[in-house]
Formats: sequence, structure tokens, C-alpha cells
Amino acid sequence: MNVKGFLFAQNTGTTGQVGLLVLRLFAGLVMAFAHGMGKFPISDQLIAGVESVGFPMPVVFAYAAALTELVGGVLLALGLLTRPVGLFLAFTMFVAGVFIHGADPFNVKELAFFYMFVYIFFACYGGGRFSLDNKLGFGK
Repeated sequence: MNVKGFLFAQNTGTTGQVGLLVLRLFAGLVMAFAHGMGKFPISDQLIAGVESVGFPMPVVFAYAAALTELVGGVLLALGLLTRPVGLFLAFTMFVAGVFIHGADPFNVKELAFFYMFVYIFFACYGGGRFSLDNKLGFGK
């Protein structure tokens, strides 16, 4: 591949798919291990935080958020059920940015919104060529 083709190509082919794989791995594994895993065992503080924003059944929703981050992050990294997992993760990050960090300055909630838009991208685009979804023939 020449430099012009790399910098200005409309269809990046394998290069673009590798970039998508790298983003999917990073966004999934960081969510799972830096955020989701840290929520287990579910703490009273997490349940109180969920309750404080008005969710009914705060214990159930605290577990749902933690499982979405942990299991959803791993599934995203694998590229398995990428689109539905992207929706669940995007919703979880929306709740984190708008409700959990709603009163915080933007630089605090910025990360939740950044992740939210990354997950919206995967919900729209899917896992790409180097995903289990693709290998298993999902979405074809």
C-alpha cells in the first residue's frame, strides 16, 4: 500500500478492519476489566447510587449495569453479539453520564459519553471482519 492510498483511501479494506478490531478490543476489555470487574461484588454504594437516580429495583439494576459492563465488555472484545451488546453498553454509559455523573463537571462525565458514542458506533456498524459475529455468519 502506498502512502497516498493509506492516507486518503475511501475503502480501507484490511487496514480499516484491523483498526476496528483494535478499537473493539480496547473498548471491550477496558470496560470489562477496568469498570465491570471492579463492581463485583456489588457494593451498597453502587446500589445506593442506582437508587439515588430513581431506578426501581436498585439491586436488580445495579447487577444489570455491572454485568453489562463485565460480560458486555468481553462479548464486545470477542465481537460476539456486537450490535445488541453495543446498545446495552451505550445505554449503560448514557445512564452513567446523564444520571450518575449528571451534577459533575463535563470533564468527569466526558469518559462515559465517549464510551457511549463508541458503543453506538459498534451497535450501528457491527464487529467487522475479524469478529466472532462474522465467523459465525451473524448478520449475513
